[in-house]
Parts: sequence; structure tokens; C-alpha cells
Amino acid sequence: MAPPQENTTVIKGKSTSGIRRRSLLAGVAALGAAGAVGAATGCSRVDVSGATDGGHLLDDLRRKGTVRMGIASEPPYASINSKGELTGEAPAVAKTIFRRLGIKNFEPVPVEFGALVPGLHSFQYDVIVAGMFINKARCAAVLFSDPDYESKDAFLVLKGNPKKINSYADIAKGKFRMGSGIGYAEIDYAVGNGVKKSAIQTYGDQIAGMEALEAGRIDAFAGTALTMIEALKTGQHPKVTMTRPFTPEVDGKPQRDGGGYGFRIGETKLRDAFNRELQKMKKSGELLRIARPYGFTEEFMTDLTAKELCKK
Repeated sequence: MAPPQENTTVIKGKSTSGIRRRSLLAGVAALGAAGAVGAATGCSRVDVSGATDGGHLLDDLRRKGTVRMGIASEPPYASINSKGELTGEAPAVAKTIFRRLGIKNFEPVPVEFGALVPGLHSFQYDVIVAGMFINKARCAAVLFSDPDYESKDAFLVLKGNPKKINSYADIAKGKFRMGSGIGYAEIDYAVGNGVKKSAIQTYGDQIAGMEALEAGRIDAFAGTALTMIEALKTGQHPKVTMTRPFTPEVDGKPQRDGGGYGFRIGETKLRDAFNRELQKMKKSGELLRIARPYGFTEEFMTDLTAKELCKK
């Protein structure tokens, strides 16, 4: 499930509320073996044992003709634009699939990222449509579709990449100063490659990281490539560029991550029907065509499965 929501904190002159999809904060493991959403999320404990016999939500949604989508505002995955419209890669893919399942209407329910899983279990919406990273802890509380994208890391660096930073090993070898976000998994990847914690500074977001780069406080800012692509679209920091996306490694092992769609435990009929349509879109190339306008390219497509990621 989503890690616990952090308090709003001012970091290097920027504010940040909450955590992002691939946080490795210890709180991500707050789910008990009984499958309860606990106090770590700031909500009461709820039963997540789920439906039986594959569930009946698919039939219910077809009868109602409307699916409620839980989203957290984080472009390019999902957000509400300035016109009040639901946008992003995840809603675009989900709408296509639900239409093919006989559901024509879509109701977005915006919540904080840390509230996505509790909201699912309290029936505020029918499915999480937020590009949520799939991992073992979350799989104890959420029935995930297969991932529709694979995450890659990248660095924000000064134009020309004067320090020639293209990997965490480069940062360790050059004894460079790295920035990243609060709770970002990239911090763990960096430390796993020999970067000293004392050489890592945390910032509220990529914009604050770019400001630190331009001020010479850090040599690189590490994060997920897709969020950096989105941050660079502002054009407010022309001295900053992004390195080529890559899959991080720790001890020689690739750290592959992917995000998908979350359903309540037991609703296997709906999840399986969703997966069948998703696989068709992957094979035909339609998935990439839908995702490309949001910054996704071929390198973000994946053959990972939820079963594989739920073991992580």
C-alpha cells in the first residue's frame, strides 16, 4: 500500500506534502500480516479480505455504466488540468479499457497519494488510476493489474553534463553531491552504489532540485525520468537538462519497477478482464500510442507482471 503520508515540510525553500509512488520509506511495510490498513496511514483499520468467487464489481459497473477512479495529482500519470478535466497516461489507458468492458462514463475522485489505498477500501472509488508502483507491501492490500509501464531513473544535470554523470556509480566515484526527493528510492540506490549519505541532500520537488543545481549546491538530482520530463516542460530552468533514462542497479542486480491499476482484493473477475484488454493493447502497440503524448516512449514499455513485482 502507499507509505504513510508525511507532514508538510519546508526543504530548501520549497514545500512538499506527502510521498511519491516509489518511496522506500519504512512505513511502506506498515501493513500487518492480517491485511489491515493501519495507523501508519492515519486511518482506522479496515478489512481488506475482499470479495469471494471473483467478485461482482464488473457486473455492477456495467449495470451502472460508470466507474469511479481514484487519482492523485501527479503528471504525467494522472491529474486534473486547468479546465477541470481528467488527464494523464493512466486515465487515458483506463478509459480505453473500461469502454471495451462496457463502461462508458468516468468519475475522477482526487485524493492525496497516501490516501489512495484507504480510499479504495472505504469504497470512495472502484479502482486506483494513478500509475501506482507495485510492490510486495502494497500487494497485501491491493489487487494489481499487470504494469502498463516500467519506470526508469535519470539525473537532472547542468547542460552539457560537465561532470559526466550517467549512473550512481559515477556519483560515488567522482565524490559528487547528489540531490533527490524526500523518501525517494533513488537515495537507497545511490547508497547501494557507494554514495555517502552525507553527500545526498533532499528537496521538495524537481523544481527545487533544479534551483540547487543552478546554484552549485549539488552536481545532479536523481529521480524518475517521467517526472523529470514533466518538470523540464516548464522551461524555467534553461541551464538544466536530463540524462538518458536507465534502470538502476544495486550489487549488479537491475532494480526494475512498474506501475499499474489497483482493485479491491477479491475482485479478480474485473482485474482479469482489465488485464486481458491491457495485454491486447501491449501486443498491438496501442498502449504506446496512447501513452506517448504524456512523455512515455518505447523504453518505458514493459513485459513485467504484477506477480513478479508483488515479490519485491
